[in-house]
Amino acid sequence: MAISNLLLSPPTPPLIFSNNKPLPFNLPPLLTSFKKQLCYHHHFSLTTNQTKPKRSVFTVQSKGNNKSSADAPDRLISAICYFYPFFDGIQYGKYVITQFSPIQALIQPLIPAIKVFKSFPLNGFLVFLTLYFVVVRNPNFSRYVRFNTMQAIVLDVLLIFPDLLERSFNPRDGLGLDVVMSLDSTVFLFLLVSLIYGSSSCMLGQVPRLPIVAEAADRQVL
Repeated sequence: MAISNLLLSPPTPPLIFSNNKPLPFNLPPLLTSFKKQLCYHHHFSLTTNQTKPKRSVFTVQSKGNNKSSADAPDRLISAICYFYPFFDGIQYGKYVITQFSPIQALIQPLIPAIKVFKSFPLNGFLVFLTLYFVVVRNPNFSRYVRFNTMQAIVLDVLLIFPDLLERSFNPRDGLGLDVVMSLDSTVFLFLLVSLIYGSSSCMLGQVPRLPIVAEAADRQVL
């Protein structure tokens, strides 16, 4: 009978718990305790969410400098290395030097060093071995020195091609002589520009990248 009365009784409206307003009727002790616990947990969660600090995410980006820093000895050694291919290929300037006096004035202070370099036929080969095995393959030197030294070596190795062409094709006059003069003058001017650009960049602490030879030097220097 009690169960039937319970089933037939109208549904009880839902209870809305509030932290501020009291209920309009008295609850049994068990429900009153449950209400207090529910209000406590609700108040604790609100307080935790309000007081919990928000974590800020910062993205730190380092701004690198593209210029390679090098100390004074490294700059000096690197700058001197670019004289090696220029001294080894000075013979290609026999036409340009005699025609342009400013180039003569520019080369004049280097004549004593050029004479010493050309005094012995194997000097070029000995300098090549020294630079490659003592400097390029020596991890005690910085990569800055080894890269610039390798550029100078590769530039000197490329001189084999105009030398072979001049030996196999040596005209005395006519159009062939004009072609040889143009080729020799181009090679000499390239060596001169490489010397000025490479040495001045090294003295300023920058990394000179010569066309044609820079990629080959990068592959050789680890």
